[in-house]
Amino acid sequence: MNSRSPLGSALGHGSAGSGTGHWWGQRLSAVALVPLTLWFAVSLLGLPGLDYYTVSAWAAAPLHAILLVLLVIALVYHSALGTQVIAEDYIHTPGSRIVVLALLRFAHIALAAAGVFSVFLIATRAGA
Repeated sequence: MNSRSPLGSALGHGSAGSGTGHWWGQRLSAVALVPLTLWFAVSLLGLPGLDYYTVSAWAAAPLHAILLVLLVIALVYHSALGTQVIAEDYIHTPGSRIVVLALLRFAHIALAAAGVFSVFLIATRAGA
């Protein structure tokens, strides 16, 4: 027999607070994406042409390369958080959920690496 009150039994068994960090991560990445996306769109529209050589030369500029890497990282991070929530909400089998979450994590890491590597290659090979 338990002599604890219902409130005493419930204390410590509520929200773990882990969702707060996830929520903040999504909000901050969304806020970061607003100026980065606007910069990207306005910069590309301001180019005289959208051919390979023009865009490569544009992306090779140090400021543009840094901002492109930040855009890639923010996009992939925001996507990873969003797809994680979807998997957690809609995949009910624990084993399947773990597999899907692991695959999503690996896919997002691969996307981030490919994006950053692509910007690096464009920036170092422009004009060659």
